[in-house]
This record gives sequence, structure tokens and C-alpha cells, in this order.
Amino acid sequence: MRTPTAVSLGALPSHVTIYEVGARDGLQNESTVVDVATKVEFIHRLIDSGLRNVELTSFVPASWVPQLADAEELLARLGPLSGRHPVLVPNERGLERALASGVREIAVFASATETFAQRNLNRTVRESLDAFAVVVARALAEGLAVRGYVSMCFGDPWEGDVAPDQVVDVARALLDMGCAELSLGDTIGVATPGAVARLLELLGERDVRVEQIAVHFHDTYGQALANTLAALERGVTTIDASAGGLGGCPFAGSATGNLATEDLVWQLHGLGIETGVDLEALCRTSLWMAQRLGRPSPSRTLNALAPTLTSSEREPVDSKKEDSHE
Repeated sequence: MRTPTAVSLGALPSHVTIYEVGARDGLQNESTVVDVATKVEFIHRLIDSGLRNVELTSFVPASWVPQLADAEELLARLGPLSGRHPVLVPNERGLERALASGVREIAVFASATETFAQRNLNRTVRESLDAFAVVVARALAEGLAVRGYVSMCFGDPWEGDVAPDQVVDVARALLDMGCAELSLGDTIGVATPGAVARLLELLGERDVRVEQIAVHFHDTYGQALANTLAALERGVTTIDASAGGLGGCPFAGSATGNLATEDLVWQLHGLGIETGVDLEALCRTSLWMAQRLGRPSPSRTLNALAPTLTSSEREPVDSKKEDSHE
């Protein structure tokens, strides 16, 4: 299988941590419910490809995201896993369920804009932060690590452009309540490299260390890799991505797929940056999942490399057969 020629570019990080969101953020946007056995195999395949940071699921009410209604069963079937494997929790009830399942790290999901906070959490930005403060305090008391997401960091489908200062205020609030890591989300994919650089600079001015920051780009306008490079140039070393480019946001109609993990790995390896990921194994995993979903992956790297994989991995899916167990 072809691999990129490694040529370094300036003072970039020597190693990047890929935070894989396909099993949660990716699958939650699929209209066809994926059975738990397939999810278990997907996660094991992702880990076996070298991804050590895999977000597993979300403890949201089934009425919000039916795809993730099997969170307890999924974790029970997975058993102990090596690496870092957070779950998303929306509230205290979600935290209780996560604790009962033996989770060791959670993530909370805040919004930088009022409209999305209301649509996603049924609260104002301030009310949602107050609620998360209770969740984070309890999680920390139980010895859990906490990641904080900030959505709509660059644009909102209802409010338009988002002022960087309001993003920084939400980010600072999450850190102050005890989140160890912030993931800055371009939820509808409208960011460009200059906007990314400006936000990172403003965060630094508010004493947010670059080591605390992750970035989470969507590729709606084809800018995800360019935005990633802008973040790398400013010292960010944790990048969120989704195997096969799965996902979007079920609460933001204009949000399309996440940055594909294969595309990210191709870029990073081409820059001589270590990831620990076996690109061929990852491609096989994403192609396998695309077949089970019955549709092609938007990942350009996966589509370019797919013809070099074995015929068994490229075998078309019989959608009726795949759906028969649901």
C-alpha cells in the first residue's frame, strides 16, 4: 500500500495524539442503528490500528440519540481496554450511569452560542455551564478525568459568525471548573486557518496553555486539514478525527462529516510526525464499517488506497443481509 513521503515542515510537533471520535460522534449521526456487536468490533479494530484514545459512546437519553441507547451494554461487552477511552455525559444522570459502568474519564459538551445551547441542551450558555460545574465536581471527586468540548467555536447556523471572545469565555469556564483538556469544535466546518490562529492566540492571552487544547474540525468547506496545519504550527498536539470521516451533529443541520482519521494520518505521516497509527489497518477498519453502513466513505485517503486492499475487504455489502440482525 502506498504511503506518503515524509518531509518535515518547520517547527511542528514531533508526535501528535489522535483522539478518535468515530464510535461516538461518528455513529451518532447515522440514521440506521448499528448493532452493539458491530460497534464492539469497530472499537477493537480502531484500537488494534494504533489509536490509543478512542471515545466510546455517550450516556444521553435514548430519545435524544437512539444510536447510543446501548451505552451500558457496549461497555459491558468491551470490558477493560488499554489506552484512554472517555464517554460523553450530558448531565448528572448521565454521570451516574457512567460511574455505574466503571468509566474512568468523561467528556462534557458546552456551546459557545446561545441558540445551540438551547437546541442541544435546553439551557442557556450560563445555565449549561452551571450544570456542568456540578457534574465535573462530582466526577473529579470520584477520581475521573474530564474533557470539555466547546461547540460552535467559529460559526453557528442560526447566529452566523461567532465572536472569539465568547468562545474564550466558555473555554476558560470549563478549565476553571476542572476540565483537563479542551476540544475546540468547528461544528459546521466554516473555520479557515486565520480564524484558527486568532482563536488560539486569544486563548493564550487568557492563560490557556496550548497543552490543554485539542481541535475538532469538520470538513464542510474542505478546510479541515488546512485548519489542522494552522493548529499544529501553534503547538497543538491533540487532534480529534473520525475514522472514515463518519459523523456530523444531529442538532446542527448544516454540520457535515468530521475530519477523516485517514486523511489526518496521511498528512501527519507526510510531515514526519509520529502518530502510532498503522494507516493500512485503519483503512481496512474504515472500509469495513462503510460496508456495514451500506455507503461509501467521504475520506479521500481511504478511497485512494482502497483499490490496494484485499478483495475481501472491498466486497460489496448486501444491505438486506446486514440489516437482518437488527
